[in-house]
Amino acid sequence: MPRMELVTLLVAAYLVGGIPFGLIIARRRGVDLRKVGSGNVGATNVGRVLGKKWGVLVFILDLGKGALVSVIAAQVAWSHSESETMRDWTWLACGASCIIGSVFPVYLRFQGGKGVAASLGVILGIYPYLTLPGLLAFALWVIVVKVSGYVSLASLSAAGFLPLGYAIMAWYAPWPLSVHYPLVALQATLTVLVFIRHRENIRRLLAGTENRIGRASDGQTKPAS
Repeated sequence: MPRMELVTLLVAAYLVGGIPFGLIIARRRGVDLRKVGSGNVGATNVGRVLGKKWGVLVFILDLGKGALVSVIAAQVAWSHSESETMRDWTWLACGASCIIGSVFPVYLRFQGGKGVAASLGVILGIYPYLTLPGLLAFALWVIVVKVSGYVSLASLSAAGFLPLGYAIMAWYAPWPLSVHYPLVALQATLTVLVFIRHRENIRRLLAGTENRIGRASDGQTKPAS
């Protein structure tokens, strides 16, 4: 792939990943998301402050931007590279750029969300290699949220499961890890990033002070719909 085209693709992925849908939607409803709830601009805080339906909408939008980047990166990579490994590296680079944009958006002085929804979108968009493991990880996320009520615990569980899910699938599918090792690197990086971004949540989970879904944080109440 020509160098300038790759650079353009990476910059575009970063800028798309950085679109703060949570902040935009909250502002349209008269709320500065950074000053209420947990102060985070992600879907969980949107749901806590504005209500479940708005949180779900932001989650879908954040997931969608990650998936969009993966799909476009795939089209470009397959048209410019003959090597499967090089195609995977393009996928990895663009996906990582999108997630970095979500976590450290230039629009918000590099103070973004935790990147979980965007990461899931990137994973689901890497078809077929990571789509099934991504769906299984998402199913695990839903189950943990339903059972425990902790979104943070669900995100940590899904992130921890993802590399294992891919390894199990690769064992049965004709996609040798020796060829698709960039995708393994992507998953490992995502897992580490999710755990780092949730370090405060981990402390609160261990201390028993983490907020459950549907419960306002720091005494904040959500505005009328």
